[in-house]
Amino acid sequence: MLRSFLRAKLHLAKVTEANLFYEGSISVDVELLELAGILPYERVWISNMNNGERFDTYVIPAAKGSRTIGLNGPAAKKAKVGDRIVIFSYGYLLENEIPLHKPKIIILDENNNPVKIYSASIYPESV
Repeated sequence: MLRSFLRAKLHLAKVTEANLFYEGSISVDVELLELAGILPYERVWISNMNNGERFDTYVIPAAKGSRTIGLNGPAAKKAKVGDRIVIFSYGYLLENEIPLHKPKIIILDENNNPVKIYSASIYPESV
């Protein structure tokens, strides 16, 4: 049986642009994608911390080092520039892969710079 688990997360990303008439999805700085292990055109889920909106879309790469987090197309109506969002990537694991799985968490500051990077354990150390 496959189960769905968090694979990577960009936490507290700040929306830098919203382009309603741009060709689809969410633009994310390539450097941030590489840190999180998220690939271009990968499906991601977005949660807006300012208004509670939750939606899914796919990632398109933005210029490396730009710190761009841009919502494009209809997704641009789900947030405003300056809103803080969380970008989630999920993956499917077999039962025997679950105990070793450690999602990668990237915490971003107000300028979308990584301030903390860690891998969380599925099971607390005491288990």
